[in-house]
Amino acid sequence: MGDLAMDEDRPFTPSFALCNPDPNSIRTETWVLAEDPVRDVLNCIHPTLDSDEKRKDVIEHVQMLIRCNLRLEVFPYGSVPLKTYLPDGDIDLTVLSTPNVDELLPREVLRVLQEEEQNGNSEYEVKDTQFIDAEVILVDRLVGKDHLFKRSIILIKAWCYYESRVLGAHHGLISTYALETLVLYIFHVFHASLNGPLQVLYRFLDYYSKFDWDNYIITEIPENQGTDVLLSGEFRRNCMDMFIVPSKGLETDLRAFAQKHLNIIDPLKENNNLGRSEIIFGYGVHLD
Repeated sequence: MGDLAMDEDRPFTPSFALCNPDPNSIRTETWVLAEDPVRDVLNCIHPTLDSDEKRKDVIEHVQMLIRCNLRLEVFPYGSVPLKTYLPDGDIDLTVLSTPNVDELLPREVLRVLQEEEQNGNSEYEVKDTQFIDAEVILVDRLVGKDHLFKRSIILIKAWCYYESRVLGAHHGLISTYALETLVLYIFHVFHASLNGPLQVLYRFLDYYSKFDWDNYIITEIPENQGTDVLLSGEFRRNCMDMFIVPSKGLETDLRAFAQKHLNIIDPLKENNNLGRSEIIFGYGVHLD
């Protein structure tokens, strides 16, 4: 991943004036002291056994509904199995089907949920069911450092959701997937200097507040731009082989990359712009 000029091939120059100390100039002792209160914050918002059990019960209820009515299987994905969800986070589920019922499946799932919404004897209240025709990686072990990748995602998601109010795709804000891709890029480039979640948050805010979003895209780094990166070209190719599902139809495959105010190329689908919101990062953070 890296920054790619949208209009011409020229070196990237930040368009914002530097307003914070360079992360590399902050002393190690300062980071150690600053990480203590961050650890307290994470202890308040990280997944717990109780929250895991509650989400497990909801997942099993939905699995039962879909299995009994459609004879299909439902699996959780995203922040719940990754255990990076916030206390107010939702539960992402996916329904697996055979190819011959693929196009009808969303409407069938909607029908099942709407019928459950009318069921007054249900164990869980189902409400506000909607159909939205929207499009919708193994890094934590690679990063190591006591699950630093996961802990950093939780902290940055919390900051974006509770403090800056920029997280929430259903409100036209940045999606969780786009945010996690931005965090992944920070690890990809700066992993050697990152040892705590606060350092990751600081680097995240410092880098993206100065990123020239008008002229550049967050994208993959060509392999000839250095070797001191976290994810090799081979790693990405293996991920694409394992996780990519080919798009249906020639038109979908050839669709152009739609430029927005925030341009982030999906690491697993190069014509998919994850930055569909109107949000632009312009925040600062100070360490005394």
